[in-house]
Amino acid sequence: MDLDALKPGLLTTRSAMHELFGGGSQGGIITPKTSPNILIYTDHDSGKRYGYEDGWLEEEDELGPVFEYTGQGTRGDQTFLGQRGSRNAAVLYHADAGKSLRVFMAAGKVPRAGSAAKQQRYVGEFELDTALPYTVREALDEKNEPRLIIVFRLHPKGDFERLTQDVITRAASTDAQRVSVQVVTTTLAEPKRQRAVESRRAAQPSLIADLRQAAIREKYLAELMERGHDVGAFQVRVSGMTNTLKTDLYDATEHELYAVRGASTREEIRMAVGQLKDFARHIMPKNLKLTALLPEKPHDDLVNFLHTEGIDLVYGDAQGYTRCAAR
Repeated sequence: MDLDALKPGLLTTRSAMHELFGGGSQGGIITPKTSPNILIYTDHDSGKRYGYEDGWLEEEDELGPVFEYTGQGTRGDQTFLGQRGSRNAAVLYHADAGKSLRVFMAAGKVPRAGSAAKQQRYVGEFELDTALPYTVREALDEKNEPRLIIVFRLHPKGDFERLTQDVITRAASTDAQRVSVQVVTTTLAEPKRQRAVESRRAAQPSLIADLRQAAIREKYLAELMERGHDVGAFQVRVSGMTNTLKTDLYDATEHELYAVRGASTREEIRMAVGQLKDFARHIMPKNLKLTALLPEKPHDDLVNFLHTEGIDLVYGDAQGYTRCAAR
């Protein structure tokens, strides 16, 4: 087989792809040294054993279809560092290294007597979402222990095949699952590049506002923890949908949900209001306190907007933080 014959929908095998691209034959992420490609293999059945499901989201974003792929590592938290995280790092920096991401979906056994090998259906070539290349979630491992997983967000690059059976299973009912605060506060360490231009990474997470937002979140979390509060977050799956949503900080001690924004502008406050009102519908019990956490006090009109919506304001100042209660 040559590369021209590799079209979306083609049924092939790992051994055939090894002959074409090189690399090993084990694991979900293969990084050949003899060709500029990274091969990603996924299997609906095996993924569910480790608390996740890879595949297409039914809901598209502004860049089009999204394929979610969970990083490598079945024990403990997944990482980008060291030998355990080297293949995840290869996916993260694939564009910087000039490599193509090629996705294959397991498609039953090879139709040959006595064969245990699985067929692999070529889905297409992909690239990472430039705005959000990956997200961190919590999942249960084989021993029912929680761990952090890396979920890459991939967009097709050129032709692709999107079959119904490859779409992630819709949620049967709405479920807001309490998870570790690390799901929203952890910034995964990424390997240092040897190149001078760090910004040529495969996908650059956002910039100053997001960094400021993360700094505010971490600082305020530390304050809540010092007070002895039980702080976490929620992962939410909405009935009939395939994507997984994440809240910001949730203070279980006060039954209080925060929306943390990196600026105190009207646009950011509108986003905070929408985020809080959206999630509040799904979190029980219903008497949830809603709070916007901002870097500085906004204009009085925006404070009034928050209070009119029944949302408290907490903002940073010289003394630490000030709360303006809605009621």
